[in-house]
Amino acid sequence: MGMVQSIKQAAVLGGGSFGTVLANMLAENGIPTYLWMRDAARAADVQQSRENHHYIPGLKLHSNLTITADLKKALDGSALVLLSIPSKAFRQVAKQAKPFLNPQAVVICSAKGIEAGSFKLMSQIIEEELPGHPYGVISGPNLAMEIAKKQLTGTVIASADPDVCTLVQQSFRSSYFRLYANQDLYGVELGGVLKNIYAIMAGMASAMGVGQNTMSLLMTRSIAEMSRFAVSMGANPATFIGLAGMGDLIVTCTSPLSRNFRIGEAIAKGLTLEEAIKQIGQTAEGINTLKLVKEKADEKNIYMPLANGLYNILFKGSTIVQELDSLMGSALNSDVEFVLS
Repeated sequence: MGMVQSIKQAAVLGGGSFGTVLANMLAENGIPTYLWMRDAARAADVQQSRENHHYIPGLKLHSNLTITADLKKALDGSALVLLSIPSKAFRQVAKQAKPFLNPQAVVICSAKGIEAGSFKLMSQIIEEELPGHPYGVISGPNLAMEIAKKQLTGTVIASADPDVCTLVQQSFRSSYFRLYANQDLYGVELGGVLKNIYAIMAGMASAMGVGQNTMSLLMTRSIAEMSRFAVSMGANPATFIGLAGMGDLIVTCTSPLSRNFRIGEAIAKGLTLEEAIKQIGQTAEGINTLKLVKEKADEKNIYMPLANGLYNILFKGSTIVQELDSLMGSALNSDVEFVLS
């Protein structure tokens, strides 16, 4: 695979906040880029106004960026293609894109989620729907609004193919955005998915006014639990001390911008799950992830006391106090798993 100079055109599918920011960065780096949106009226409006008002108000879009609802036009000639599509529509868009993709196109997923029913990660859907394409995953602490404001950001590109990592690193490299490479695809992807569960807990803890000791305990045990689950799925535990694990967890657990955090806050203030979702105005990905992960952890007999406790609070009518008592009374574990004895 040639270096970044060989990328004459790129496409980003999905005009949400992260997709828009990624497409604009490629355009800023001199790569003619298409941003595909499903909604033709919105695409035309963004193309004309040069601003995605709905998702990233205030970000002026670069002249190298073309916004379109024509999938064939976006993909024709694009050597680098990013799928920035919510998990529930991910497979469908991959299927739609398949006939228009260049045979050599590199496909990168920047969406975080698990497919309900199959428990497939987004990279596994790319593998199934777009076989033969080199692929990878971008994940990490990426609040799109901050990237749009050019605040220093580090994130991770994961692929089994080092050339894919290099290509993506070079395509996006800038004075404020840096990608670190990792070959542990599942670990990087699961970090981005699992942290949403623990962000709900962090929101609860914040609303209860807990101290910094408690918050630190919660986040560190969350990482232990996330890595325990991910290792059972074939991931490398070391990934979780990096940006895709600890990095993403910190940003989601300390940011009032996070939907999952706000759901947790609302529940700790006495709202039901339904009321909290209604108040936030959109479903937080963590709720769906929690159900899927709880089911999988039970099936594989993985010890996840925090996720279990949250599940009991949200779906079994338990209280936060009851679950905290049960956690503090549970068996004493070692601090760090997976260390060499």
